[in-house]
Amino acid sequence: MTLSAYQAARARAETPRSAEYRLMSEITGEMMAAESAGARGALLMPPLHRNREMWSAFVSDCGATGNRLPPELRAQIISLGLWVDRFTSDVIAGREAIGELISLNRTIMEGLRGERLAAA
Repeated sequence: MTLSAYQAARARAETPRSAEYRLMSEITGEMMAAESAGARGALLMPPLHRNREMWSAFVSDCGATGNRLPPELRAQIISLGLWVDRFTSDVIAGREAIGELISLNRTIMEGLRGERLAAA
């Protein structure tokens, strides 16, 4: 099976929650690899940028009209996204370590995995 055929099949079978989990897993893995390698400064930028983009998308989605998540959960996700944006700036500046971002993502992934298992 070609790569494009595999990707098309996955896209048809993947739920939005599964896609969120997969994306968060990829980005978290990149941040963990950077942390393990002792990356600092500009070397952290690629995974930090992807993480920030992902959280920005979550914030935008939660703020959109028609989002079906409960309002309280939407507000919590928006709050976390704003924290990620500020904290990422501190990591880039060397005032904080990347570990807190990794920890947050892993916690969210546990929730996504739990919801995914409950739906199965």
